[in-house]
Amino acid sequence: MRYKYLLFIFIGFLCIEAWGQHTKTGINPAYIENGDTIYIEILNEVEVFAPLVFDSKRNAKRYSRMVRYVKRVYPYAKVAGLKMREYEAILAKTEKKKDRKKIMRRAEQELKEEFEEELKLERKSDPLSGYNRVMTNFNDNVYEYVLTPVSDGYKYVVHKEIRISVRNFFHNILYPVRLVNNLLQGKVQNSLDETGRFLVNSTFGLLGLFDPAKKYLHIKPHNEDFGQTLGYYGVGAGPHIVLPFFGPSNLRDLLSRYPDFLVNPVAYRDERSYNLTNHYSQSLLLNGYERINNISLNNNQYEKIKKDAIDLYPYLRDVYEQYREQQIKD
Repeated sequence: MRYKYLLFIFIGFLCIEAWGQHTKTGINPAYIENGDTIYIEILNEVEVFAPLVFDSKRNAKRYSRMVRYVKRVYPYAKVAGLKMREYEAILAKTEKKKDRKKIMRRAEQELKEEFEEELKLERKSDPLSGYNRVMTNFNDNVYEYVLTPVSDGYKYVVHKEIRISVRNFFHNILYPVRLVNNLLQGKVQNSLDETGRFLVNSTFGLLGLFDPAKKYLHIKPHNEDFGQTLGYYGVGAGPHIVLPFFGPSNLRDLLSRYPDFLVNPVAYRDERSYNLTNHYSQSLLLNGYERINNISLNNNQYEKIKKDAIDLYPYLRDVYEQYREQQIKD
């Protein structure tokens, strides 16, 4: 535990050192504008700093753990950048060196408290981080070496307009899931909109291959699932869980898959009268096809996310959790 606090102090030291290199006219814009700069500076310094603190041979595990810890700090480096921006104007107006040192000391303490609070929340909400990192790497390899080549070949053979119609068809047929969850949340108007969209698109849209309800009647979809319904009533997300093949999730969303499965026409059930397929294997193949079709329309979205992520797992985790929170609020 003491090593983490040592790192907090070291982060503050780096920021103060950055300030100290400049005159009272302001802070280096690279540190202010780009949190990545702060992160890279910290990571580079740790490579020199860690062996001085630990015997790298005797405590190799401690050293590697420290480097991984710094990588987890990355999402909060931008917080440090914002804090530095706040103090820029104050430092520019402060003449006395003694007063400037007080300001820097206060900034260091704020940075330490900010990181400490954020990382405390991270530890609390991510007890499965070890498993999640392994599964993220597994899913990343599946995506890169299986799904991407297949979707690229599919995209080369099938015209974009056809692929958009396929996506429309699957969205239309999942109407029961959206209807039930809108009703459960008491969103009557949204439920009526979804029913109107389903009727129009299933008839004039040729079984949902086209979306005249949106194009001509301007009726927008209201995507809801049971995870959003639970979140709407205040159920917390719970620990983050990365599912094999499916990707980021959390305990609430994982448990919510079953209620949605019960009304999902694509998912095969023996006791249900309406099924799109005749067997579980056909249902799996259909879901796989939908996944490939969606990937072919995503315009390398996943690759762009990976490019922005220095540490892939926490980046995907934070993006997913923020996205789900936003869906619940809408």
